[in-house]
Amino acid sequence: MPKFDYAPAPESRSVVSIQPSYGLFVDGTFSRPRALFPTVDPADETILAEVSQAGPKDVDKAVAAARRAFDGAWGSMPGAERGRYLFRIARILQERAREFAVLETLDSGKPVKETRDVDIPLAAAHFFYHAGWADKLEYAGLAPTGAALLRPYGVVGQVIPWNFPLLMLAWKVAPALATGNTVVLKPAETTPLTALLFAEVCQQADLPAGVVNILTGDGRTGQAIVEHPGVDKIAFTGSTEVGRAIARSIAGTAKRATLELGGKAANIIFDDAPIDQAVEGIVSGIFFNQGQVCCAGSRLLVQESVHHEVVARLQRRLATLRVGDPMDKNTDLGPINSRAQLDRITTLVEAGIAEGATAWAPECTFPGTGFWFPPTLLTGVSQTHRVATEEIFGPVLSVLTFRTPAEAVAKANNTAYGLSAGVWTEKGSRILWMADQLRAGVVWANTFNRFDPASPFGGYKESGYGREGGRHGLEAYLRGAAG
Repeated sequence: MPKFDYAPAPESRSVVSIQPSYGLFVDGTFSRPRALFPTVDPADETILAEVSQAGPKDVDKAVAAARRAFDGAWGSMPGAERGRYLFRIARILQERAREFAVLETLDSGKPVKETRDVDIPLAAAHFFYHAGWADKLEYAGLAPTGAALLRPYGVVGQVIPWNFPLLMLAWKVAPALATGNTVVLKPAETTPLTALLFAEVCQQADLPAGVVNILTGDGRTGQAIVEHPGVDKIAFTGSTEVGRAIARSIAGTAKRATLELGGKAANIIFDDAPIDQAVEGIVSGIFFNQGQVCCAGSRLLVQESVHHEVVARLQRRLATLRVGDPMDKNTDLGPINSRAQLDRITTLVEAGIAEGATAWAPECTFPGTGFWFPPTLLTGVSQTHRVATEEIFGPVLSVLTFRTPAEAVAKANNTAYGLSAGVWTEKGSRILWMADQLRAGVVWANTFNRFDPASPFGGYKESGYGREGGRHGLEAYLRGAAG
């Protein structure tokens, strides 16, 4: 059979205008850029822009602006009017979707077809969904019978990660605004540009000054927000290590927190599963966004009788993945987000090989610059290997086997995390039994990595606590809610 290659189909960079430097967005306006640090294109290591490092005084100003907005018009605004602002933001995101998709790809390295078809549409959908809740909170069943009226917390500090910059912003900002809170948000230092573009959207939507404030910076900025006495609630998505530090920091205070942390999800394939469909689900589960997904199916548990067949078909499928320029609409895998993350992935894979695992990857040709890692299978993995217990956060799949459903459950639950899992089988009764036994916040059946704003997301154990999305996600932003 002849091999037909795809001609390059690059997306134009001209649809987005990147400023040489950016200030902080506080009280509805941008400050003058200062104390700058670079944000880098991970595909070629060129500097995209320089952004400001927010310090404690900047956090003070942002929190004060958020407090004024909460105590002023925003805090007393009827829900229907708040909803109109959220609807307006959602429409603007849709109108500027191509601009956001290109900027997200440049700053994060994820393929443009993912930002175009997943990240940006889902971000807009979260604002649309929560706009609808803004005037219906009393009917959401969030407060126990006879309880006091639901009230927003006030000023919410939000710290988001680099793997889904705009989508994680939407997950946090939309419910906070819908419930009447104001926001001080810090994007990740390696991916701040779409958050800063979102600040322009807030201006375009005529959102009252101080309702959303965006501070760029490193971990010191995030720590200053978490520890600020004027912040009433924390919402964080990121590593378990940082989540622990946040929990320790707010212990003994009146602050509440929602923590969405790491994961080591099991994708479980039974012998009666539709193999071709399962292989596509495996690929989506671990190689979407280069595996830089907290709920990625990074552990593949395959029933022994179909192990060789699944691995063989998976290898054939990986050989068809296109790895390269993330701005090319044909690309399936782009670069890793940063040099530090690439080094961590490399170290863990080398540790897996040293412990006895066998690594396989399709032949890939990478550019001379950028942070690249091939889609990799690790077979011969045991439960004690580091690659089976630690979150790699990269395009690396560890393959283990099982014989019985009980063994599959035992191996899947043998982790410090509890964020997500996948089950592939034709038996509906088995799906329901597995979902009941698996200690995971989200269990997908015959699919993986499917999200909807109306569906709550969150985990157990070291994957954090609280839920985001859906009616349940509103609870975290309301005093007096049943949750």
